[in-house]
Amino acid sequence: MDQRIAPARPLARLMAVAMGAGLLGASVVAQPVFAQAPKPAPKAAQAPAAPAAPAAPAAPQTGAAPQLPALMYSSWVKLCQQGQETENKKVCVVHRDGRMENGMPVIMAELLQVEGANERLRVTVPMSIIVHLAEGTHLVLDGQDMGSAPYVVCTQIGCLSDYEINADTVKKLKAGKQLIVQTYLMNRQVLSIPVSLSDFAKAYDGPATDPKVVEEQQRKLQEEMQKKAEEARKKLEAQQPAAAAQPKK
Repeated sequence: MDQRIAPARPLARLMAVAMGAGLLGASVVAQPVFAQAPKPAPKAAQAPAAPAAPAAPAAPQTGAAPQLPALMYSSWVKLCQQGQETENKKVCVVHRDGRMENGMPVIMAELLQVEGANERLRVTVPMSIIVHLAEGTHLVLDGQDMGSAPYVVCTQIGCLSDYEINADTVKKLKAGKQLIVQTYLMNRQVLSIPVSLSDFAKAYDGPATDPKVVEEQQRKLQEEMQKKAEEARKKLEAQQPAAAAQPKK
């Protein structure tokens, strides 16, 4: 079996992704990512109906849903930058992501700190596992409902949902154990993606992580994914002779 491992993201790319889809607000205007349905044929004139109020994304209903395989997560790191790219504002991103053993990205969680703006919690899910883009994401923190948010934009990395947060939410995240990110799949099944908050408080309160430390962490994660892929390959090769030796019925 050919398992190709996606390369770990370099530090510069991590920061570029974090600042990409409208981090500074004025630099990028996020547009809806799903195509509009074709317009129906015109009908006879009718009395105009009162406009309906826009509905917020509904919280996913729990039920039978596919289970994710065990993910491999990066450590929580804090990346900071200030310069022309950030309109001379100090921007920090407290970041963690999770991947499958073959390197496929599944979840990216980031707390965005922009000088002079409110903090935001951003979650990114790859388009390859999203079916109902219009439903957005839903967050659960240690069993507590944190609300829903639409996907505001999709990039090559995935589709992004932003949650405006306050000091109370940050306090809960720092004391929390696990954040669950939910998104809709086929037949409105809900995929729940766990993100451990272990060491989140340390990264949030601490100074910016040394870029060399970030690069080393990514290198180790890459090696671990390679190791898991090799173990899976050997297991599959061991199973094939046994299957071939079984008598045909």
